[in-house]
Amino acid sequence: MQGIDGDFYGTTLGAGGGGMLFKITAHGKFTALHTFSSTDGQFATGPIIQASDGNFYGTTAKGGSNNSGTVYKMTPAGALNVLYNFTGLHGAPTAGLVQATDGKLYGAASRGGAFAVGELFQFTSKRKYTDLHNFKFRSTTGDLPEVSLFQHTNGTFYSDTYEGGLKGCNDGCGVLYSLSMGLGPFVSFVPSLSSGKVGKTIQILGQGLTGTTNVSFNGVSATFSAVSDTYLTAKVPAGATTGSVTVTTPGRKLTSNKVFRVTP
Repeated sequence: MQGIDGDFYGTTLGAGGGGMLFKITAHGKFTALHTFSSTDGQFATGPIIQASDGNFYGTTAKGGSNNSGTVYKMTPAGALNVLYNFTGLHGAPTAGLVQATDGKLYGAASRGGAFAVGELFQFTSKRKYTDLHNFKFRSTTGDLPEVSLFQHTNGTFYSDTYEGGLKGCNDGCGVLYSLSMGLGPFVSFVPSLSSGKVGKTIQILGQGLTGTTNVSFNGVSATFSAVSDTYLTAKVPAGATTGSVTVTTPGRKLTSNKVFRVTP
């Protein structure tokens, strides 16, 4: 993934025996930021994210105090802390995390849960872990969730499972599912790297954008064009500073799920 500094961050599966976190610049300069050990995690198969606090968050499928995986936080400089150690009941998070518009982290553990075939969970900044859903083996609602959740601009989460689905289906069929946490709609940027200079045209996705009356960058109004009910463009206005983008529609005011960074 691309960080707000413009560099790229990622994970490897087996370097040093347990995987590593790295950074690479657009010019190809590679930096190893952290090599996992058995105590802080192993097999960082899930992608990392950069949260609103500027730190990176992710999961490992194994390792930790119970050898069932971890949730970790890493600073941009590479300092890593384990936030949560999964147990046998809540384990093997092969998927990464997503930070939702409520500021909380959401994820999937492919082998955890009451039936050992997957669960969905929520994790807060206060290190509180909450089990949200337990998948059942060969269920019509799916089992073995192995990829990250995605929050749509309508507020709902979507993802898929590796197995489960229609009755009589062989292994590996899977389902596409949704998870509602009662979160409202928001706007998001295209591409996901939310930064640009004054005068740059920004593409914005959302819901109910027809009839939009105002778009503002951290309180400074911008010229815009509502192309469709789910897509509009806007130019970064003079005087804009780094902050949230808000879109005022006839029905409500929508706020961006990420901060837009105005660059020099």
